[in-house]
Amino acid sequence: MRVRSILRRCLRVVPSGIICLVIVFGLFGYLGYKMGTPNMLNTVMNTAHDLLLNTVFYLMAICVITGALGKIFVEFGVVNLLEKLLRPLMRPLFNLPGTASIGAVLTFLSDNPAIISLAQDKRFASYFKKYQFISLTNFGTAFGMGLLVIVFMVGQGYYAEPLIGLVGAFLGCMVSTRLMQRFVLKAYPHYRDEAACEIDVVEVEQDRHFRKPMFQRILDSLLDGGRTGVDVGLAIIPGVLIISTLVMVLTFGPSADGAYTGAAYQGVELLPWIGEKIGPVFRWLFGFEDPHLIAFPITALGAVGAALGLVPGFISEGWIDGNAIAVFTAIGMCWSGYLSTHTAMLDTLGYRRLTSKAILAHTIGGLVAAILAHWMFVLYSLIW
Repeated sequence: MRVRSILRRCLRVVPSGIICLVIVFGLFGYLGYKMGTPNMLNTVMNTAHDLLLNTVFYLMAICVITGALGKIFVEFGVVNLLEKLLRPLMRPLFNLPGTASIGAVLTFLSDNPAIISLAQDKRFASYFKKYQFISLTNFGTAFGMGLLVIVFMVGQGYYAEPLIGLVGAFLGCMVSTRLMQRFVLKAYPHYRDEAACEIDVVEVEQDRHFRKPMFQRILDSLLDGGRTGVDVGLAIIPGVLIISTLVMVLTFGPSADGAYTGAAYQGVELLPWIGEKIGPVFRWLFGFEDPHLIAFPITALGAVGAALGLVPGFISEGWIDGNAIAVFTAIGMCWSGYLSTHTAMLDTLGYRRLTSKAILAHTIGGLVAAILAHWMFVLYSLIW
């Protein structure tokens, strides 16, 4: 408490603008000192340009395909079928009503905010107590962009490993969701009995629109879903270009002869240096054999799309193995850029004050997902 009060006093005395300038100039001053200012600027621009052409557009293509597939699933009742199959698992595993399963399916097919769009439906919210309703932020995030992550990993030539990671993310979601419920009840015990939404009459909506021909339904679903995929692909551009570029500059080293030339994907190897210092921890927890690999979970904190952008470079450098793919899938899918979405999601639900608790619960859940994925891969390796 004393340290926290001292920090607050310092922030009051020192203007935030000065702190911002110190951080920015300190970071780029360090990079410029190590690489040379012209080389640093060229490397940043060249890396961002290459990421845009060879990573973002690839991810956007996946988003378009998976978006179209997801829309087909919704249009022809596959989502409803999955919801009915998953409903019996919700209460014993996540302490949520069975109807929450549709949120898992929708976020898996799209992105984290899909659960919020669903939660704003009063009929959906009426099934939940307040503490359960708030935990939907953690529950939905753990499945966000799941299909994209798995399809991307399969596209890199791995098959069993992404499925192991999916199981890890599922288990991490259980930890995150239940832990968030515990945090909420500890702070607000009365939320246990309060309904998330009180409605007098629940109207049952039925589709009374003119039934389109089958071909028209298929075509509209494909195009509408693909258009949604384009929106998601555009939305990940800032995260991939900004976060991935910064992480790569801090991850990779100079050219083969040790000189900086301003080419793409050169850097100062700061993150590997940190990884070497705490390498035994990550090696035991995640099974990472190379310190460069810590860049993925760090990037996944802000944007899983940006984290996926690191994988092709890791593969070309020979740093990736099956265990890393399983762990990347688990932690990437479970965290799914939650630092950049949790605040907005809880603000939309009207519980912004609980953001810190949600972030803490989800941090623990993601770590559990990665650890379990690692040990499940070890077991899988022993069996096969």
